[in-house]
Formats: sequence, structure tokens, C-alpha cells
Amino acid sequence: MADLRPRRSCLAVPGSSPRFLEKAKSLSSDQVFLDLEDACAPLAKPGARKNIVAALNEGGWGKRLRVVRVNDWTTHWTYRDVIEVVEGAGANLDCIMLPKVADAAQVQALDILLTQIEKTNGLEVGRIGIEAQIETAQGLINVNDIAFASPRIEAIIFGPADFMASINMKSLVVGALHPDYPGDPFHYILMQILMAARARGVHAIDGPFLQVRDVAAFEEVAKRSAMLGFDGKWVLHPGQIDAANQIYAPAQADYDHAELILDAYDHATSEAGGKKGSAMLGDEMIDEASAKMALVIAGKGRAAGLERTSSFSPSQS
Repeated sequence: MADLRPRRSCLAVPGSSPRFLEKAKSLSSDQVFLDLEDACAPLAKPGARKNIVAALNEGGWGKRLRVVRVNDWTTHWTYRDVIEVVEGAGANLDCIMLPKVADAAQVQALDILLTQIEKTNGLEVGRIGIEAQIETAQGLINVNDIAFASPRIEAIIFGPADFMASINMKSLVVGALHPDYPGDPFHYILMQILMAARARGVHAIDGPFLQVRDVAAFEEVAKRSAMLGFDGKWVLHPGQIDAANQIYAPAQADYDHAELILDAYDHATSEAGGKKGSAMLGDEMIDEASAKMALVIAGKGRAAGLERTSSFSPSQS
């Protein structure tokens, strides 16, 4: 997890629109994924591949993760998506997103194809990652195997709309809570994806919220998965980006406190600190478990670019 770049906000950009591709370069999302699947009509897909290759090679993406979502393996577009994009712009691509993943074999097939393209075109073998999108009942049943299907896996993503159709869920606002349901209808699904991602040591990403102009509702839904431990969420509109970046990063006070815990625990366990297994930080007792929890929060804060506003002194312990 420490080696993975942040994915707090994952901006969907239709590959069929050169205007949107260009605009995405100026936005503050952690990741952009240039879409060849749902955002592209069938007749527009061949042209969208060329648009995406050109946009990737033109540069201007800064530190954003550059991802392309190809079509799923049940279609006749997938292999051409992968070949044209990776042969055309593989050096400027971070990940391929594979939608509607049903089992580990589909991830492995993509891995094999990527390896062949890399070797043929002189690209670094294994550098391009895979993001696997869970959108069906079969995919959720197999999510643990999917997470471990390839060393290229970097993220497991929840796709709510197709998933709702897959299980015949009663019509809801996609990804949202519902007043007629006495709990969270997505909790089990999110936890299954989160457990698989954490066992594998990769990111867990929540899917889109389609009411793109209702930022308050977006925030409500995003806080649900952020509380569970998800690392980020899809954004479909520039207005959702800042909210996602804030929600999936720790608050400044929490980040500062986590860094203090790490410093205090390092001191307590050192020779100078008395080689103690536990210590006090003000009125709070800290130990190895405290340090583990603090490391998670501190790691997310560092990845988000937060800077400390306090420092540790041995007199605090």
C-alpha cells in the first residue's frame, strides 16, 4: 500500500471527446481514467482509441495516475483496445482498468496480453498495472481470487450500477442510501471488496454517484465508504473532485496526532526512551497497536500532501 500513489478522486473522462480529454489535464483529481467502455458509443470506440493515444502522448497530466478503461472480455473490442492503447502510448500509461471482471482468469488473460505487448514493443515488463472492477454477483463471489490473480493488480473497484442490475436490486439512486431501507444496502458488497483489497495490499475504490450536481449527497455517500477504509471514489464531474480529495484524506488534526503517536512510540521503544512497549502521550496510552493505526492515517496524509503543524518532544510522553 505504501508504494501506491493516491486515488482519492478518480475522474472518468470519455475517450470519444478530445475537449474533455484536454480539460481533464487541468483538474485536480489524483487519477484520470480515459474511458473506452460505457462512455463511448460502439461506433465511436475506434476513434476514441486514437484520441486516448494522442492525449496520453501529448502529456500535461502532471502527477495524476493515467488509466484507460477498456471494454470487458465478453465484447469483441477488448483485445483491440489493449493492443492499440498500449502499443501506441504504453510508455505514458500507468494502468489498464478492466470492467465487469467475473473471475481470476480474465485478469490473467489481460496480464498475458500486456506482457506480450510489452516484450514486443520494448516496454518495461510488468510496469503497467491492472485495476479490476467488480460489477456482477459472480465477480463479487470471486473477488478474493481476482485480487490475487496477478502481481499487476493495484486496485479493486466497485461498480454499483451494473452490480445493482446483476442482482435485481430494487431501483435506487445509484450508490446512494435509501429512505425505505433500514440500513445500508451496499455495506456487504463494500466490505467484501475492501477485505479482498486489504488482504492483497491494494487500493479499494468506491464507484460513481450519478447525481453529479448534488455535491452534498455525493459527500454523504463518499463518507460511508471512507469510514470503512476505502481509499477513494470515482468522480464524474469536476464539482465532485475537491469533496473526494478531502473526504478520503485524514483531517489535519488526525494526521498531526498520528505523526505524534509514531514519534512518541519510536522514542518510547528506543534506548533513550527506556525501551518501553507502551507509553503515555499526554493522557493517552500508546503501544504497538496504536502505532499501526497511526501509520495508516499518517500514510494517507503523506500521500495526500499534508504537512505537519506540530512536532514531538520527549516531554510529551
